[in-house]
Amino acid sequence: MKHQHKVPFGMMGIFLAIGIVYGDIGTSPLYVMKAIVNGMPDGLRASPDYIIGAISCIIWTLTLQTTIKYVVVTLRADNKGEGGILSLFALIRKKYRWAYVFAMIGAATLLADGIITPAITVISSVEGLNALVPSIPVIPVTLAIILALFLIQPLGTARLGKPFGRIMFLWFTMIGILGLLAYFQYPLIIKAFNPIYAIKVLIESPDAFIILGAVFLCTTGAEALYSDLGHCGLHNIRVSWVYVKLTLILNYLGQGAWIISHPDKIVTDINPFFSIMPGWFSFIGVTMATLAAIIASQALISGSFTIISEAISLDLWPNIKIKYPTEVKGQMFIPQVNYSLMILCTLIVIAFGSSSNMEAAYGLSITITMLMTTFLLFIYFQLKEISLFVSIPLTAFFVSLEGSFFIANMFKFTHGGWATLLIAGCIFAIMYVWYNGRRIKNHCSTYEPIAPTIECLQEITEDESIPKFATHLVYVTRAKYPDEMESKIVYSLINKQPKRADTYWFVYLHRSDEPYHFKYTVKTFVPQKMFRLDIYSGFKQGVHMDKFIHLICKEMEETGQVDLLSRYPSLRERNIEGDFRFVVVERIARNLQLSAIKKTLLLLYYLIKKCSTSDTQILDLDPSVVTLEYVPLKSTPPLDKKENV
Repeated sequence: MKHQHKVPFGMMGIFLAIGIVYGDIGTSPLYVMKAIVNGMPDGLRASPDYIIGAISCIIWTLTLQTTIKYVVVTLRADNKGEGGILSLFALIRKKYRWAYVFAMIGAATLLADGIITPAITVISSVEGLNALVPSIPVIPVTLAIILALFLIQPLGTARLGKPFGRIMFLWFTMIGILGLLAYFQYPLIIKAFNPIYAIKVLIESPDAFIILGAVFLCTTGAEALYSDLGHCGLHNIRVSWVYVKLTLILNYLGQGAWIISHPDKIVTDINPFFSIMPGWFSFIGVTMATLAAIIASQALISGSFTIISEAISLDLWPNIKIKYPTEVKGQMFIPQVNYSLMILCTLIVIAFGSSSNMEAAYGLSITITMLMTTFLLFIYFQLKEISLFVSIPLTAFFVSLEGSFFIANMFKFTHGGWATLLIAGCIFAIMYVWYNGRRIKNHCSTYEPIAPTIECLQEITEDESIPKFATHLVYVTRAKYPDEMESKIVYSLINKQPKRADTYWFVYLHRSDEPYHFKYTVKTFVPQKMFRLDIYSGFKQGVHMDKFIHLICKEMEETGQVDLLSRYPSLRERNIEGDFRFVVVERIARNLQLSAIKKTLLLLYYLIKKCSTSDTQILDLDPSVVTLEYVPLKSTPPLDKKENV
């Protein structure tokens, strides 16, 4: 079994955090100042007051949004060391199940943001290369890098991960030094630390919301701070952020100083980030920018795998196959997600064609993610009984801040923002249908006392006129209470085809809200013959039912609770273990008395289920020892307090 290990605090942990956490926010200088300049009126693009005000907005956005909300407040809401919007939902879902809507919206918009981020970071760096070598075609080279990045995912990125921290440390050091050197071109840019200049530019500028929408791009990677908490550790993230924030601010100050000092060079296609580089350093700078963009993209791809994996475990996403290409903790590969992201990233690059056009689509969806995180944080505060005098003002402050960014980014809707919202809307629709369709299906499942079935099975085991089905017969049950069993399993065992076995196992899987939790309990109905196993598996542990059961059976055999040897004399005398047969019972909808909305949700649920991975694959069972059976669903009265879901 995998177990969570605490990331040690120290230089290695800090380098790890710099390499994993800050790729997105660390590549923001590639396009933020360019977006701000493009959003200003022609006559004001190099105006000292406007540039100082815009950079003041950046500094205070990084301080209020990234530092205070995420680094100081949100990182405290950890789930056994794990972070992210779905880990936060896992903490509160037992008491506040209705909050799943916030979690779905946040996860959907975060995934949509993960689609456009690789596109905008890679194309921005390639545009810098194109400025040095005009013969290099931007779109083909960008597509080649993105395709290569997605195609290496099945191999695992363990080897690539080791140098990421060192490269990103060099990247931040480089942008900090470049910014510091450019700063001296206009030292008065230091006034940007005064928030009065930020307030002034937002009040006086006729395009305040456009500027604010561009400023927001500087903090788009803040959600990654929380999502990567389990990978890097709280203290490593907090300490490394001090250095990262310093270098980011220095670079923004340097870009601002260059813009004010070179008003004649400010045109719509100029990128101040590359302009502050000395001529002799340009090739090195562009190469580093490309490497940083690739690392940022890799982090977002891996983050998308993590989000989908957690969503599956929390019943918010259809069951799809997850592969583990390496033994490294957190390393996973989800083929369907990888190739869907690859196609969508490719389409984004082709459709928008330049980083300037992508800026219009970028940022809108992530503001929604941040708002959803704020709402879930407020609910978490209530769970922890934090005073309303603290939680309400704190929540109101961040809602107003993020609400302003959301309104500002809505101006981008018709210019490309609709693309990410469309993608996020499709992802949310799949989540909503899956979660609610599954609940409707479970509500239509009937349960009955297990005692009569146990008595009947005892007689079946002794009835040799019935052909033996297996030595060990295993059913995965959804009956939450050990004294009950689904009617579908009773129907399969007795009515559809009497199944004689030497040992019967009824297994219930509890998806624990703790990430790497694993334990089990055994209830014995008939000694040596009939058992109920309750397995508790963390939501990041994965489902390996075959492995779980064999592990538990071995431990039970050592204590004399069960005999695993074959009952056939010719095999038993050779100490050959008996066979295991798993029966997966699928419920199909027929003639159900449901409302039109519920029928529609159930129909869509089954359509999605056909496209997802089978129960056999999801439970990680050997198909050669699985029997698949179908039984009809039945309409049932509304749920009572004994809800078996």
